[in-house]
Amino acid sequence: MQKIEDVILFQVDLTSKVSKQHTQRDFDNLNLGITVEQWVILKIISESPSLSQKELAQKSYRDPASITRTLDLLEKKDLLRRESMPENRRMHMIVLTNEGKQFIKKNMKLVQSHRDQSTKGITKKELEQLSAILEKIRNN
Repeated sequence: MQKIEDVILFQVDLTSKVSKQHTQRDFDNLNLGITVEQWVILKIISESPSLSQKELAQKSYRDPASITRTLDLLEKKDLLRRESMPENRRMHMIVLTNEGKQFIKKNMKLVQSHRDQSTKGITKKELEQLSAILEKIRNN
């Protein structure tokens, strides 16, 4: 019987947790005032500026209630806002405020350095292979 530490899905989950903990520690040390999860939401919005809340939940693989709480927090921090859609006032477009855009721009270098550190010593080809393998796992 395989030990849990040898199960690939356990290793993937563990790697994700360690990465998030490391990044969160730096966010906290720099007093950024957001979580890694909130950063991910801001980054998704910055890359797809005309998303509805439902689309954001789908794109981030988070449940709608969690997205609502996260958006409430980020809106209080003036990093994003919800804009009513004229054709459906029950739906809102999620957009970054100018402060949100500046926040992403200012802190992208830090996030990129974490990404670079986490893949240090891994070739581009190895990263492409890993990405392909992880996609196969997701599709299974």
